[in-house]
Amino acid sequence: MKNQKTAIVLALLSVLLWSTVATAFKLALQNFSPFQLIFVAAIVSLIFFLAAVLVTGRWSEFKQISASQLGHSAMQGFLNPFLYYLLLFKAYSLNPAQVTQALNMVWPVTLALLSVPLLGQKLSWKNLVAICCSFAGVVFISSQGGVEGFARTNTLGALLALGSSVVWSLYWIFSTRDTRDRLVVLSWNFIFGLVFLVAYSFFEPGAFHISWTGQSFWAAVYVGLFELGVTYILWIYALHKSVNNAVIGNFVFLSPFISLVFIYFILHETIYTTTFIGLSFIILGILIQQVRLRFPKFLRGLLSFQLKN
Repeated sequence: MKNQKTAIVLALLSVLLWSTVATAFKLALQNFSPFQLIFVAAIVSLIFFLAAVLVTGRWSEFKQISASQLGHSAMQGFLNPFLYYLLLFKAYSLNPAQVTQALNMVWPVTLALLSVPLLGQKLSWKNLVAICCSFAGVVFISSQGGVEGFARTNTLGALLALGSSVVWSLYWIFSTRDTRDRLVVLSWNFIFGLVFLVAYSFFEPGAFHISWTGQSFWAAVYVGLFELGVTYILWIYALHKSVNNAVIGNFVFLSPFISLVFIYFILHETIYTTTFIGLSFIILGILIQQVRLRFPKFLRGLLSFQLKN
């Protein structure tokens, strides 16, 4: 049954939880490597998804998987959680949280660009304006308060953050072709993601020298639950309850700004005016693209459905 008030409460709760994860990333990375953070978080997420599959009666669908579906899950699991989070967490380890989370927000623009070669879409003037807005936002954010701030921005970290947006866009383009239930898909994706992570661990000395107690461990558990997990389910229910998904989807634009509050008070980062300006440019670029885009319906849905950290 539709209930817009309930939908708004669930959506705002989702946005609030997503706003905390950038801070949790940095807390976990104080003592964890990017690999250790994603390894612990992926285990927690997988446990949650499997539990949700059982509780919601999807176990039979989970077991009935074809060879082609296994292939799809392997590809998706390689992109997310394996490659996406390795790149993103490495980016967070190299730059302040406010810089990385803002740069990662450009993925809807990246999604539009990738749809040109992968989906045969045309590059419209709106795409070009959105790209210019996002590029301006990236410049402002990288300046960290002024021209002298460019020297403080780690170039590799910035490129990794932008690169993670490409991986995230590819993941959502490929995942739209998978018609299975989302909980089932995520469960299999994270199973394969963990397989790839274990394989990768052979190339990272001390990968499993993990302290299973302390702040970094619990921050990683928090990431596993609230980067996807619980928050994803809340968001799904918000969309199902909503009378107007476009209104609910726009709440996500609050997340990066609320995130700066947690970054300031918990991580004690100096929040620069240029960060707000840069974020505003990036979000303006995203909004421009959402105005009567000539994209397939599923792409328009993704932009209002999956915008986050």
